[in-house]
Amino acid sequence: MVKNVRITYRRRHSYATKSNRIVAVKTPGGKLVAQYRKKSVSGPKCGDCKQALKGIKHLSVKAYKTVSKSQRTVSRAYGGSRCANCVRQRIVRAFLIEEQKIVKKVLLEKLSKKKAEKSA
Repeated sequence: MVKNVRITYRRRHSYATKSNRIVAVKTPGGKLVAQYRKKSVSGPKCGDCKQALKGIKHLSVKAYKTVSKSQRTVSRAYGGSRCANCVRQRIVRAFLIEEQKIVKKVLLEKLSKKKAEKSA
């Protein structure tokens, strides 16, 4: 798109930076006016796999303060910070580690019984 030279910035900042984007809009009075565009927000990502979290609004950090809690999180463990797949992996991993501990304990008991039988 060609830059429109008939409009000027409305604020003091006069450089065409990411945070200072404008769009030319024709008003009902027939004037060309600069309207400022907000930055697009990528939304929250999973802390483990870096994928976008489903069910959570893509808002600016400031806007999350005013929005209700149901729009900020998902009702599950690690709701607003981890995706469902990563939570599932964490649960399975924790379960398997606990199972491994139990197996180790049982093997140690068997070994100690065998030693006790041999010495007796």
